[in-house]
Amino acid sequence: MLEHVMLPMELAFLAILLIHLLQKGVNFLRNHNHKLTHGGISTENHHPTVITIGFAYKTSITFSLLLLAVHISLLLMMITNGDSSQCNSKLEAFASQSILVFSWVISVISLCMMPKFYTKFPWMLRSWWLLSFLFSIITLAFHTHFKKGQIGTREYVDMLGLLASTCLLGISVRGRTGSVLATNGISEPLLSEKLESESKRVPESLYGKSTFIQLITFSWLNPLFALGYKKPLEQNDIPDVDIRDSAEFLSNSLDESLRKVKEKDGTTNPSVYEAIYLFGRKKAALNACFAVVNAAASYVGPYLITDFVNFLGEKGQRGLNQGFVLSLAFLCAKMIETICQRQWIFGARQLGLRLRAALISHVYKKGLVLSSRSRQGHSGGEIMNYMSVDVQRITDFMYYINVIWMLPVQISLAVYILHTNLGLGSLAALAATLTIMTFNIPFTRTQKRYQAKIMEAKDNRMKATSEVLKNMKSLKLEAWDSEFQHRIEELRGIEYTWLWKALRQNAFSAFIFWGSPTFISVVTFWACIFLGIELQAGRVLSAFATFRMLQDPIFSLPDLLNVIAQGKVSVDRIASFLREEEIQHDAIESVDRDQTEYDIVVEKGRFSWDFDSRSSSTLDGIDLRVKRGTKVAICGTVGSGKSSLLCGVLGEIYKQSGSVKISGTKAYVAQAPWILTGTIRDNITFGKEFDKDKYDKTIEACALKKDFELFSCGDLTEIGERGINMSGGQKQRIQIARAVYQDADIYLLDDPFSAVDAHTGTHLFKECLMGILREKTILYVTHQVEFLPAADQILVMQNGRIAQAGKFEELLKQNIGFEVLVGAHSQALESILTVENSSKIEAESNTKGELERAQNDTDQGDNNNSSSSSSNSSPQEINEKDGKLVQDEERERGSISKEVYWTYMTTFKGGAMVPFILLAQSSFQALQVASNYWMAWVCPTSSEAKPIYDMNFILLIYMLLSVGSAFCVLLRAILVVKAGLRTAQTLFINMLQRVLRAPMSFFDSTPTGRILNRASTDQSVLDLEMAMKLGWCAFSVIQILGTIAVMSQVAWQVFVIFIPVTAVCIWYQRYYTPTARELARLSQIQIAPILHHFAESLAGAASIRAFDQQSRFVYSNLGLVDNFSRPWFHNVSAMEWLSYRLNLLSNFVFAFSLVLLVILPEGIINPSIAGLAVTYGINLNVLQASVIWNICNAENKMISVERILQYSNIKSEAALVIEDSRPPNNWPQTGTICFNNLQIRYAEHLPCVLKNISCTFPGRKKIGVVGRTGSGKSTLIQAIFRIVEPREGSIVIDDLDICKIGLHDLRLRLSIIPQDPAMFEGTIRGNLDPLHKYTDQQVWEALDKCQLGELVRAKEEKLDSLVVENGENWSAGQRQLVCLGRALLKKSRILVLDEATASVDSATDGIVQKIISQEFKDRTVVTIAHRIHTVIDSDLVLVLSDGALRFSSFLEKLTRHFLLVLADFIEVLIWSS
Repeated sequence: MLEHVMLPMELAFLAILLIHLLQKGVNFLRNHNHKLTHGGISTENHHPTVITIGFAYKTSITFSLLLLAVHISLLLMMITNGDSSQCNSKLEAFASQSILVFSWVISVISLCMMPKFYTKFPWMLRSWWLLSFLFSIITLAFHTHFKKGQIGTREYVDMLGLLASTCLLGISVRGRTGSVLATNGISEPLLSEKLESESKRVPESLYGKSTFIQLITFSWLNPLFALGYKKPLEQNDIPDVDIRDSAEFLSNSLDESLRKVKEKDGTTNPSVYEAIYLFGRKKAALNACFAVVNAAASYVGPYLITDFVNFLGEKGQRGLNQGFVLSLAFLCAKMIETICQRQWIFGARQLGLRLRAALISHVYKKGLVLSSRSRQGHSGGEIMNYMSVDVQRITDFMYYINVIWMLPVQISLAVYILHTNLGLGSLAALAATLTIMTFNIPFTRTQKRYQAKIMEAKDNRMKATSEVLKNMKSLKLEAWDSEFQHRIEELRGIEYTWLWKALRQNAFSAFIFWGSPTFISVVTFWACIFLGIELQAGRVLSAFATFRMLQDPIFSLPDLLNVIAQGKVSVDRIASFLREEEIQHDAIESVDRDQTEYDIVVEKGRFSWDFDSRSSSTLDGIDLRVKRGTKVAICGTVGSGKSSLLCGVLGEIYKQSGSVKISGTKAYVAQAPWILTGTIRDNITFGKEFDKDKYDKTIEACALKKDFELFSCGDLTEIGERGINMSGGQKQRIQIARAVYQDADIYLLDDPFSAVDAHTGTHLFKECLMGILREKTILYVTHQVEFLPAADQILVMQNGRIAQAGKFEELLKQNIGFEVLVGAHSQALESILTVENSSKIEAESNTKGELERAQNDTDQGDNNNSSSSSSNSSPQEINEKDGKLVQDEERERGSISKEVYWTYMTTFKGGAMVPFILLAQSSFQALQVASNYWMAWVCPTSSEAKPIYDMNFILLIYMLLSVGSAFCVLLRAILVVKAGLRTAQTLFINMLQRVLRAPMSFFDSTPTGRILNRASTDQSVLDLEMAMKLGWCAFSVIQILGTIAVMSQVAWQVFVIFIPVTAVCIWYQRYYTPTARELARLSQIQIAPILHHFAESLAGAASIRAFDQQSRFVYSNLGLVDNFSRPWFHNVSAMEWLSYRLNLLSNFVFAFSLVLLVILPEGIINPSIAGLAVTYGINLNVLQASVIWNICNAENKMISVERILQYSNIKSEAALVIEDSRPPNNWPQTGTICFNNLQIRYAEHLPCVLKNISCTFPGRKKIGVVGRTGSGKSTLIQAIFRIVEPREGSIVIDDLDICKIGLHDLRLRLSIIPQDPAMFEGTIRGNLDPLHKYTDQQVWEALDKCQLGELVRAKEEKLDSLVVENGENWSAGQRQLVCLGRALLKKSRILVLDEATASVDSATDGIVQKIISQEFKDRTVVTIAHRIHTVIDSDLVLVLSDGALRFSSFLEKLTRHFLLVLADFIEVLIWSS
């Protein structure tokens, strides 16, 4: 009968094969004749040279020969023994086998004659191997069926043939021969050298060049494990990802998917869901196939248990062969399950990796083009959550999506098996299963709501944390760090509440999971009793195994729905972000330079920062034409629209109407310096090729040359995050140098001289604007009137309009407002000239040469100190670590210390919960085994036997034992959740406190991304995963001990194989752990650079767009994503490598135990108990693998605990309050500040920044501190606030040494208006009075005095007016005025102004100075300023140079040191006029 089907197929295929060979022969003869006709020209040299014959090619020949031998053997058996087949015609059977032999002879010949340079097998051979595999399966199944399980010689031969056919099927699926080729032997050595040199940087992808067998067994990872076992892995040791897993390839793939969705739907906002479907459907379909086969294979065991128990009871009648066949079936099913399970899990992780890389790259690209309003609507911390948390949840969904395909298969097979054994009782089981699954749906809805709340709370916490870290220096100066810490703790408290609710519900889900088999089994068995279906031991044990298998789909459904809920929330959040409003891409029209003489043309321009605001506008009626090479100065009062005008030219502000035309390339210098973490040279070249001549000219023009000479590594010295280890002037000059080096056509400079002293400003103006950029078109905003006369045109901004335009002299003559700005400046100039004249005699006593020498000395002193005396903080460890301030992120090496585990387990109540958790799990395991043992013992083994007790009593005892075990699980789950969450909370609070109490040097050298990564990703691991992962290490050990105990009851001999196999498993675990541990650490470390780079890119998005550098930054982001993907991909692959091997070993132990049960004589063992052992043994491979896997996984997750503990042990600042040394409530009274031999250094290995400063600031006087950029002015201020501690000497305020009191007692009694004004997200009232100490009336008074009262009253919300993150909806000048308002509210006895009016115009500066002189007339005011007229009214002037006190005296006693500083300012005026 079989041959009737197979023979026609064989003949048809043989005919096709012969025709194909005949065609090949004809082509060969034709080519041969052509060769002879053309004089025997050989074409052999045109073929590639074969370096290595592929493994797949060799294997195919081996298995083809084996199959040829198999079919020859079967043919000989038919000839010698007669026809043993079930065919009615011997001739058909003989013909069929002969055709197979002939076909395999042709196959072997074809393989041997196939050209060795073929990289793929011919399609004909691959088709034949596929057909042969199908023939082998059909033949074996057919013969086994008709022989009723009896195994003979033919069946063994068929099995051997099936094995060989399966291997050939695998080779045909891959299709590659594996041969390595080279096109030219001469060039090969050079190519090898190139590849070898590249491999030293990033090894070639192991996965990309792996064979089929290596893909199945994950042995392609062996070289990496060998290296990781020898030494701790470094990032450069990890092989590259395959090209299909690279971020660039994946980003382009998602772009293509989005494009297809756009075209299909005809919309500009394509569905992200559809795009993700198109992006991953092929890989997802392959994973689904593996998952379905895995689900089907997992139910073979429960299906065969009844037959196996029956066999054990009737061993004598059935014979051992049937037992061996059943054992083989068990083993084959477990092998297929193992292979498919490992492949679909690996495939799901790989798909998650691909989707992660694609989404991160798209979120990044979107961040670069967000409009200002969209940027204000999404804080940095919130966008960080998109890239870290939301993308991770979508990645997790790629794993759970396969459960969708597995669920129906699992439930259908379970019902089928139960129907086979229990008949209509299976319907009761189905109803009970569906009831439990339905009961879980409301839980899932609640869980979805909880997840949304958790994400919202996490966003708020991360937003606040990010803002605090960015403004840490301001918080410390104002002594607000405790208040903002309390705010973060409150936000964490809200998050903790939702976490507890969600995890508590998960505990009840665990109760349902472990209680569901009890419920289903009781319902099913009672239904069987009601229907009169006999409950025999074999049927009961098969049902038990099936019920246990049903746990997976029952538990998977709510888990799946939960992950779907999380994934949907995350996809919606990312989709919403990707749909956010972008900058206008068509706002600027580019014009060729040869078509116009104007570089900038704005006609009837109307601009607004609010996209929806059609009625109001920020700028209106803008008409501007700038000729090529023109210098245009823009001036005006604070908030008049100067920076907005530049943004209009750049296309950064929404254009409501009009046109903007640009001719040429642009360069932009922002008002707030934007500095990238990296070397100074990288910041200046900014992606341009290094040209030494141009570079030298640039740094000379920007007055950076002498700074570089004194840096330990010159311009290769690394800058800290946001340029934090550079003074304000140095950051500004580096930013200007970046623009100059670009050699652009148009330069847009937003107040470039505000952060530099008069001398440096003069140099920049002369050498940059009027020197190296003299032929360029320049628009520059400035508040310094002295830089206006040299401009070709001046624009005066007022209320968003160009109020006046013209040259300096023309505007003065118009007498309609411009003179107000100049007048304030002139008054200040008159006061300076008065001082100059009063000291003229002393100044003239110096000869011209002496004056020049003194000035040179001062210049040298300035530059000597510029490298070390940052106005912001310390250049940490530049000398010792090759110029690197920000070192590579610290990571532990080797195994995780026992102290980390101990700290984690004992943080909550000293670990008192751990014994109770273990006791609950042990009780659960004991009760579960007892319930199953009870049913196996009391149920009859055959229909003739009667049960020992009444079935109702049996089921009652079983139900009590099972319910008891389920409640033990509930107790265990609640204890784990409670202990884990409380531990996570304690560790978070400890880390938060230590980070916020860390000295400023820590924040200088630690990128914000590193801290945020711990507060986000690592904290999420502690909140949601760590406790359960660690708990399952113990739970799985308890489970496997229970399984072994049951199996040893019937076959203690299993220990003979179990013990050595366990030893091998432990060896594998120890071999795996060193590599996996370092891969996990490296993948954690590589997250922070992605977040840090994104944060920097968001902060400087306007500059990136202005310089047209988007593509370079996107490419850098792709490289960082690949750096993360490499360790992460190999880490998840390593898990599958280990799991595959452990599963194989477990399968071997299970098969050995089955064989033992088969060969043991009948009567020695109870068939029911033996069946129970098999029921437990089915899951032995999973349990044994889970023990090792849980240990390894817990260790990987414990790295997050290790990283958080690192930041919980940071050295803190001095105490905030010293109870035994608190100052009086009225301290300070007069505000006298005495410096006694003060020396400051930022680190022990660095030179002193302030050297032996000894002077006294008299109380209730005005003290001016002057000196050139980097002279140590701001360091002196930091010392007063103890941001840096004195190395020697002391600072005494009103007879009290400030180093002997607490930091808060000191800082709360002082006020400061800092150089870099900080505003926080919230309201204007919250920014002025975050501690809520003052009334609304007092706040309004402060606003009026700082010139902001009218502006705030004009807003609808008044004091509750919105302040977005970093105060970006307020201008820089307005932010400085808000800081002034804080000082006016505080009314401290000592006020410090650190370049407090650098970003305001001269008129506003004069008003501010008048307010300060009135409000603080009886207080000590210390002023640092680059504008000389700002300090000219001071009672005492302190001149600093090179960190030393050059002179301090009252104005009437000034000497030439101050006059030199004064001369710089006068020089600017003379030169500009």
